[in-house]
Amino acid sequence: MTTGYQAMAEDEDQIRAGGLHGLPRLHTLDEVAELQRAVGRVYLRYSAGPAADTGTSRDKESGCVLPGLSTNPVTPEPWWDRPAREWVARQLCQYAHLATGSNVGWLLTGTEVGRGPDCEPLLADTTALAVITDDCLEQARAVYRTAFDPGRR
Repeated sequence: MTTGYQAMAEDEDQIRAGGLHGLPRLHTLDEVAELQRAVGRVYLRYSAGPAADTGTSRDKESGCVLPGLSTNPVTPEPWWDRPAREWVARQLCQYAHLATGSNVGWLLTGTEVGRGPDCEPLLADTTALAVITDDCLEQARAVYRTAFDPGRR
């Protein structure tokens, strides 16, 4: 049986191995939105971290190497007329299923060098900014469930 302390130590080992050690851990959507306002263009990535990433992503369907890391934009688009925290919640939830094993959600900035096959921004020259905690992801899921109707098209 793994205790909470052991799980925390294992998480810290994963964070350190992924190159995310020492970065702020964001526990709420408001903290994510505040970071985005302070930095400008912020993106989300689910992976083991920058130390584990090669600087590029690969399209799983075609096998093509992409010119940057696949990310999800955390910065609301100019047309977004709802609260920023709802945009953040939606973006965190879109690929939250990737936060398994050694993968964590982390925020970064960089230079957009193209779009991936799902029209996602591809980033080069990246800088890791913060780690998304499980508490933040749970808050995002709660906001997403109440603010959106994901089954409607």
